[in-house]
Amino acid sequence: MDNREMIRALYRRYWQDMIDKNTDGLCRMMTDDYVLMHMTGVRQSRETFLAGLADGTFRYYSAEHDSIEATVSGDTATMVGKSRVTAAVYGGRKSSWRLRGDFTLRKENGVWKFTSSRASTY
Repeated sequence: MDNREMIRALYRRYWQDMIDKNTDGLCRMMTDDYVLMHMTGVRQSRETFLAGLADGTFRYYSAEHDSIEATVSGDTATMVGKSRVTAAVYGGRKSSWRLRGDFTLRKENGVWKFTSSRASTY
Protein backbone atom coordinates (compact mmCIF):
# COMPACT_ATOMS: atom_id res chain seq x y z
CA MET A 1 0.00 0.00 0.00
CA ASP A 2 1.53 3.35 -0.99
CA ASN A 3 1.36 6.53 1.14
CA ARG A 4 -1.67 7.96 -0.65
CA GLU A 5 -3.59 4.70 -0.16
CA MET A 6 -2.63 4.68 3.54
CA ILE A 7 -3.94 8.23 3.92
CA ARG A 8 -7.21 7.41 2.15
CA ALA A 9 -7.64 4.39 4.45
CA LEU A 10 -6.91 6.60 7.47
CA TYR A 11 -9.66 9.02 6.37
CA ARG A 12 -12.20 6.19 6.02
CA ARG A 13 -11.21 4.85 9.45
CA TYR A 14 -11.48 8.40 10.88
CA TRP A 15 -15.15 8.58 9.87
CA GLN A 16 -15.91 5.07 11.09
CA ASP A 17 -14.35 5.92 14.45
CA MET A 18 -16.43 9.13 14.57
CA ILE A 19 -19.60 7.11 13.99
CA ASP A 20 -18.53 4.50 16.58
CA LYS A 21 -17.45 7.21 19.08
CA ASN A 22 -14.06 5.49 19.23
CA THR A 23 -12.20 8.36 20.86
CA ASP A 24 -9.16 6.19 21.63
CA GLY A 25 -8.82 5.24 17.97
CA LEU A 26 -9.27 8.85 16.87
CA CYS A 27 -6.71 10.06 19.41
CA ARG A 28 -4.13 7.63 18.00
CA MET A 29 -4.61 8.96 14.46
CA MET A 30 -4.16 12.63 15.51
CA THR A 31 -0.94 14.34 16.53
CA ASP A 32 -0.70 15.87 20.01
CA ASP A 33 -0.98 19.35 18.44
CA TYR A 34 -3.96 18.49 16.18
CA VAL A 35 -6.43 21.35 15.65
CA LEU A 36 -9.89 21.16 14.08
CA MET A 37 -11.59 24.19 12.56
CA HIS A 38 -15.36 23.72 12.32
CA MET A 39 -17.52 25.25 9.59
CA THR A 40 -18.50 27.90 12.13
CA GLY A 41 -14.86 28.98 12.50
CA VAL A 42 -14.58 27.51 16.00
CA ARG A 43 -11.11 26.00 16.56
CA GLN A 44 -10.74 23.01 18.85
CA SER A 45 -7.81 21.02 20.16
CA ARG A 46 -7.78 17.25 19.86
CA GLU A 47 -8.81 16.88 23.52
CA THR A 48 -11.70 19.35 23.29
CA PHE A 49 -13.05 17.83 20.09
CA LEU A 50 -12.84 14.25 21.41
CA ALA A 51 -14.54 15.29 24.66
CA GLY A 52 -17.41 16.72 22.57
CA LEU A 53 -17.69 13.45 20.68
CA ALA A 54 -17.71 11.46 23.94
CA ASP A 55 -20.34 13.66 25.63
CA GLY A 56 -22.72 13.73 22.65
CA THR A 57 -22.10 17.30 21.51
CA PHE A 58 -21.18 15.70 18.17
CA ARG A 59 -23.15 12.64 17.01
CA TYR A 60 -22.25 11.08 13.69
CA TYR A 61 -24.52 8.46 12.13
CA SER A 62 -23.12 7.79 8.66
CA ALA A 63 -20.54 8.95 6.12
CA GLU A 64 -20.43 8.10 2.43
CA HIS A 65 -17.28 9.21 0.66
CA ASP A 66 -17.47 10.86 -2.75
CA SER A 67 -13.74 11.52 -3.11
CA ILE A 68 -10.50 11.35 -1.14
CA GLU A 69 -7.49 13.07 -2.71
CA ALA A 70 -4.06 12.97 -1.07
CA THR A 71 -0.81 14.72 -1.98
CA VAL A 72 2.38 13.53 -0.31
CA SER A 73 5.65 15.42 0.07
CA GLY A 74 8.17 13.45 2.11
CA ASP A 75 6.84 13.02 5.66
CA THR A 76 4.02 15.56 5.25
CA ALA A 77 0.83 15.43 3.24
CA THR A 78 -2.43 17.18 2.50
CA MET A 79 -5.72 15.45 1.90
CA VAL A 80 -9.16 16.62 0.80
CA GLY A 81 -12.06 14.34 1.60
CA LYS A 82 -15.58 14.95 0.36
CA SER A 83 -18.24 12.97 2.18
CA ARG A 84 -21.98 12.97 2.65
CA VAL A 85 -22.40 12.91 6.41
CA THR A 86 -25.45 12.50 8.63
CA ALA A 87 -24.98 14.00 12.08
CA ALA A 88 -26.50 15.99 14.93
CA VAL A 89 -24.21 18.63 16.43
CA TYR A 90 -24.46 21.19 19.23
CA GLY A 91 -27.92 19.96 20.24
CA GLY A 92 -29.39 20.37 16.75
CA ARG A 93 -31.51 17.87 14.92
CA LYS A 94 -30.15 15.03 12.83
CA SER A 95 -29.27 16.41 9.38
CA SER A 96 -27.21 15.54 6.34
CA TRP A 97 -24.37 17.63 4.92
CA ARG A 98 -21.93 17.39 2.07
CA LEU A 99 -18.77 17.94 4.10
CA ARG A 100 -15.37 18.78 2.72
CA GLY A 101 -12.48 18.11 5.06
CA ASP A 102 -9.12 19.73 4.30
CA PHE A 103 -6.52 17.82 6.33
CA THR A 104 -2.80 18.13 6.90
CA LEU A 105 -0.81 15.09 7.96
CA ARG A 106 2.61 14.20 9.27
CA LYS A 107 4.34 10.82 9.33
CA GLU A 108 5.50 10.02 12.87
CA ASN A 109 7.58 6.87 13.42
CA GLY A 110 6.35 5.54 10.08
CA VAL A 111 2.65 6.20 10.84
CA TRP A 112 0.52 8.88 9.16
CA LYS A 113 -1.34 11.14 11.59
CA PHE A 114 -3.66 14.09 11.13
CA THR A 115 -2.18 17.42 12.27
CA SER A 116 -5.16 19.63 11.38
CA SER A 117 -8.50 19.65 9.63
CA ARG A 118 -10.85 22.32 8.39
CA ALA A 119 -14.50 21.52 7.68
CA SER A 120 -16.59 23.22 5.01
CA THR A 121 -19.37 22.20 2.64
CA TYR A 122 -19.29 21.38 -1.06
